[in-house]
Amino acid sequence: MGRRGSRPAATHEQVLTPRREQCSACGQRLWMAYHHHRTVVRLDGLWRLTIRVRHCVTPTCPLYHRAYVPEEAGAWALPQGEFGLDVIALIGQLRSREQRSVPQMHQLLRARGVAIAERSVTVLLHRYEELVALRLADAAQVRERLRPQGGVILALDGLQPDVGHEVLWVLRDVVSGEPLLARSLLGATADDLVPLLEAVQTILTGPRPEEAIPIRGVISDGQVSIRHAVARVFPGVPHQLCQFHYLREAAKPIFEADRPAKKELKKRVRGVRPIERSLEGQSDAPAEAARGYCLAVRSARTDDGRPPLAASGLTLKGRLETIADSLDRVQAGPHGQAGQGG
Repeated sequence: MGRRGSRPAATHEQVLTPRREQCSACGQRLWMAYHHHRTVVRLDGLWRLTIRVRHCVTPTCPLYHRAYVPEEAGAWALPQGEFGLDVIALIGQLRSREQRSVPQMHQLLRARGVAIAERSVTVLLHRYEELVALRLADAAQVRERLRPQGGVILALDGLQPDVGHEVLWVLRDVVSGEPLLARSLLGATADDLVPLLEAVQTILTGPRPEEAIPIRGVISDGQVSIRHAVARVFPGVPHQLCQFHYLREAAKPIFEADRPAKKELKKRVRGVRPIERSLEGQSDAPAEAARGYCLAVRSARTDDGRPPLAASGLTLKGRLETIADSLDRVQAGPHGQAGQGG
């Protein structure tokens, strides 16, 4: 049975921007074409993505007005997909390693807070099987689709639904979004990853090396084993750290320093519950206003933020200062004098 109502509001937000600013065909500047909004259900919550799309405005360019989407977009979900790749990876792991049935997988996902219908679990299981089957796909068709763009920027990422289980590695071209290979591995060492890169190289080379599609660059999260594997298989090919991972790592020191500050702030506003108890049974306007302030404090304390998007301690400080300013205005009264009672 389909979903009867719309999904709740997203709990997380992320803006995705293309890394490339010049057209790969003519070298001219890429202009912002439009913004696309998308909601993706992942294991860590409901995400609202704002996807900035660029295009080339040079009429003589072979890529004129062709949409250029952010490289990271394909790492979140499949095209037109509602659920993240991590959800697909978990379903594949539950099926292939634990032999769980669709109803069992549905119950486990619901227990983890993923709002999903049983029918969708079946659909995502098929998507997982299709991804794994990519290594058996017709490589000639893949080359035919990629040849007009003159090269590939290879993205490499591993998705591990649970610690200790196999990792689904997905390799794709970030220019076209074309998946090139998907394979589950128990290990993530350089020796484990080299065969994956060699397999992609074989797909792009084909039977005639002179017609091979070149790999212009590689994007990953910078894991040491990935760096070593890329250097062994693609020596001399530029290898760039994914900008989202770069920002997340750069923000870690700030986030770690921010954490104790938030802990200290929480200690100072722990007296909400006694106030709420003292207001039980009271229904006048001052009591309702006090309950509203208590609720605002509770809401501020439970918003943990998410690096590198927000420093939760600074966010909590700002919200508590706003609440304190509001209380000061109430106490001052309409003419700037201290209010009576309360």
